[in-house]
Amino acid sequence: MKQGKIIRVAGPLVVASECLGAKMYDMVKIGELGLIGEIIELREDMAFIQVYEDTTGIGPEEPVFLTGKPLSVELGPGLMSSIYDGIQRPLDIIRSKEGDFVTRGIELPPLDREKKWGFNPTAKKGQDVAEGDIIGEVEETPLIKHKIMVPEGSAGKIVEIKKGKFLVEEAVARIETQKEVKELKMFQTWSIRKNRGVYERLMPDEPLTTGQRVLDTLFPLAKGGTGCVPGPFGSGKTVVQHQLAKWSDAQIIVFVACGERGNEVADLLLSFPELEDPHTGRPLMERTVIIANTSNMPVAAREASIYTGMTIAEYFRDMGYSVALMADSSSRWAEALREISGRMEEMPGEEGYPAYLASRIAAFYERAGKVVCLGSDKRLGALSVMGAVSPPGGDLSDPVVQATLKVVKVFWALDDRLANMRHFPAINWLLSYSLYVENIKDYLNSQVAEEFTDLRQEAMQLLEEESELQEIARLVGVESLSARERLVLESARSIREDFLHQNAFHPQDTYTSLRKQYLMLRTILHFFHSGISALEEGEVLDEILALEVREKISKMKFLPEEDAGIHEVYIKVDDAFKKLLQKKGIREENV
Repeated sequence: MKQGKIIRVAGPLVVASECLGAKMYDMVKIGELGLIGEIIELREDMAFIQVYEDTTGIGPEEPVFLTGKPLSVELGPGLMSSIYDGIQRPLDIIRSKEGDFVTRGIELPPLDREKKWGFNPTAKKGQDVAEGDIIGEVEETPLIKHKIMVPEGSAGKIVEIKKGKFLVEEAVARIETQKEVKELKMFQTWSIRKNRGVYERLMPDEPLTTGQRVLDTLFPLAKGGTGCVPGPFGSGKTVVQHQLAKWSDAQIIVFVACGERGNEVADLLLSFPELEDPHTGRPLMERTVIIANTSNMPVAAREASIYTGMTIAEYFRDMGYSVALMADSSSRWAEALREISGRMEEMPGEEGYPAYLASRIAAFYERAGKVVCLGSDKRLGALSVMGAVSPPGGDLSDPVVQATLKVVKVFWALDDRLANMRHFPAINWLLSYSLYVENIKDYLNSQVAEEFTDLRQEAMQLLEEESELQEIARLVGVESLSARERLVLESARSIREDFLHQNAFHPQDTYTSLRKQYLMLRTILHFFHSGISALEEGEVLDEILALEVREKISKMKFLPEEDAGIHEVYIKVDDAFKKLLQKKGIREENV
């Protein structure tokens, strides 16, 4: 192995000389401990290396070993249910061998080399295969069939394919390419900096349902879309992302805890194995990969963790799955970029972040998308990316937030004022937006209800009108508003408290299907329309607001998913207003 020597150490940055022949983003091993690093700049024979482990005790003249290979991840059976650190070291195996602390320089294979997997071939001997073609399947967990694909540069004719139980390192097939006969194993390696190829990119046109009413109805994310959740400390970013990981209808979840606080990641690691997948009843971990890289781990490793998670997510997308990646939080990742940039003595951009911050963030989010995967069968896959952003004090003018907003299509703005009022999810409906509404309009109107998007638009208008009326009410008092305006305030309050507010710990309220969301919103707006008609008939507002059916509307969220219960509330709204008008008729006759 070629060798250089250290001439300078500055925190996570190591400068080495005698590195001629090294390439950008090559992986290197630092010192006798063999700390893992990555070359991020080359000047003459000097290599500037970003080290992903603690460099305490490393000094000049120590050796630097050049591997000649890029920093890569292993992709194959065994990924699912795993918990890795930022450079794909299996934390559960490290704990069983080394104890509670990660030993510096420890190297363990990310995929278990001793476990045998049942390989079931789907391709035949003599068949011509292209890059990305599926040649066989492995039942990795009861929820996920792991598809073994032809890796890059291995297109050709199958000369041998086996069936049975194999280790990941054993060859399961041999393919005759134009140059040679290649052995195919069940796993492949891929550079984390390199996007995995696709045949074609498509426009996302199907919603990623999350069961969270404020997201699915007002600010939906499409499968293959990008979204961000910025908000101040304590506003619920992590809880929102946990809810998305638990309930979104993606088939595979990749959760990247990138620089989050250790206690929150500990909660994630303790709670996820106990959770059930709502669609199958199996443990949620059977379709989840976790990259745990907490704030007390080396800062530089945050940069690798976000690319490690993305590459694993792309790999499952290429099998034809719908994958959701949660990055919590991209602000911590940007802090790692800022630290390394400062150590490199680069010209700083806004607030000390590197000038290339925006392009790095864009390059990350652009790896999302709905695609036609490589392979003869032209299967569809989708990779949706949701990133939490933690700007200091919730300042949305922060460079990381602004750079993120330029590339993502959904903005869920968390509000600490709502969080303090115990309104969960604390997403501000006046600041948030989704640019996918038009894309998925046809799907919602055909699959859920014809008027779904019209109801959404009306609810948004009511909430905006409420905001204007509240300003007037603060100045001149609620009593000075007209009866219609006061009914608008009450109906908007019902949308906020009975529809948008959701209890993550209530078994019925934690998840709401699109159909139930439509029925709930339709009932709330039906009460509003009936109230307007009653006011025009000369009814008194206080009597309308005193109707018992309003209590039933407020409890709709706790009803089971079946249509019958909420439809019954809808009918009771009609009955309540009929009785009210009958009473008015009787009173008028008596007069």
